[in-house]
Amino acid sequence: MAKVDKSQYSKAQWKIIQSERRRQKEIDRRVKAQKKLEKQKDTERPINVAVNTPPPVSPPIISNMNNYVVCLKHGTKYDATYVNNLYNMVKRHCTIPYEFVCFTDDLRDINPKIKTISLEQIGLYGWWYKPMFFDKNLPLQGNILYFDLDVVICNNIDNLWTYSPDNFAICRDFNRSLRHDWNRMNSSVFKMRTGQYSFVFDEFMDNAPMNMRRFHGDQDWIYEMMKDRTGQWVFWPDQWIMSYKWEMRDRSELEMINGVRNFKIQRQPTVLPKTNVAVFHGEPHPHQVLDKWVTENWR
Repeated sequence: MAKVDKSQYSKAQWKIIQSERRRQKEIDRRVKAQKKLEKQKDTERPINVAVNTPPPVSPPIISNMNNYVVCLKHGTKYDATYVNNLYNMVKRHCTIPYEFVCFTDDLRDINPKIKTISLEQIGLYGWWYKPMFFDKNLPLQGNILYFDLDVVICNNIDNLWTYSPDNFAICRDFNRSLRHDWNRMNSSVFKMRTGQYSFVFDEFMDNAPMNMRRFHGDQDWIYEMMKDRTGQWVFWPDQWIMSYKWEMRDRSELEMINGVRNFKIQRQPTVLPKTNVAVFHGEPHPHQVLDKWVTENWR
């Protein structure tokens, strides 16, 4: 600190200046000490070496919330066997506590151990019931993991519960097998907390007839509502949930057989180590496929 000629100041002024200079010296001393400490830390800090480590595991879902596996059975496309088999597959392959619930308009032959909720007659049909699961007034409150009926579960699905627990999770559409940059949604399997994205249902119901005409299906509507909400939704890792006919089998092996598009030969599908769900979108349906892998797992 520069020397000051005190002769130009009165005694009172000089006392003030001395006090201010002492305060400034103390500040300078602390700054110098901090810089010295930081320099020592920099020299002692270990060098980070890039290693091939697995990604961090997401924390489990909040334990005090109810977990529900839900499905939708409407009309006559699928009989109760599909509901009962899905119930059995989830029971075999899930260790996280949950309750299985089927929303349906037909209770016949459904396993009595399955909780059922009647579909409300709100002018919807087919897959257009799916926006209902976004309703804040859904008669379930907690975490829901939704499955279409035409899936085959082959491995443990606990990771579906714990993956990105604060976000809506959904399949990347299976046209990804043709275009690697494809980023649309397939709603065969999705997960969320009830009421978290209630606008998806509310805006749909504002003019449901027009929305059902304007969009090809529920997953296109969901995509339209969620596409710009970066950070609020994620795709499942592709290997976890795969198309049976396009990714696990070869689409070139499909042909029309007795009026149904089916595989002309039976064989073992390609099952990747991380795959736990096979999706049978379109034809053939699981009960029509005679591959041993399907008959062993779809039960």
